[in-house]
Amino acid sequence: MNADEIRKLALDLLGGIAPEADLDAIGDDEQLREVLDIDSMDFLNFVAALHKATGVDIPEADYRKLFTLAGIQKYLSAGEE
Repeated sequence: MNADEIRKLALDLLGGIAPEADLDAIGDDEQLREVLDIDSMDFLNFVAALHKATGVDIPEADYRKLFTLAGIQKYLSAGEE
């Protein structure tokens, strides 16, 4: 997956968790939990959905790397190298 595909996937999954959010307005470096006002359980569900959609194992120690769209793109892209 390229960066644009990863971003689209992340936004699609976030749309399922926060359907009322304006996903197009989220900047690459904004903290997703703050911008979308999602709690830790919602974030955990998002990480599980990312794993299911990509097959990439995401250990709990790496969750902080997924707090922004840029972080998600970087993390998932690194797994392909």
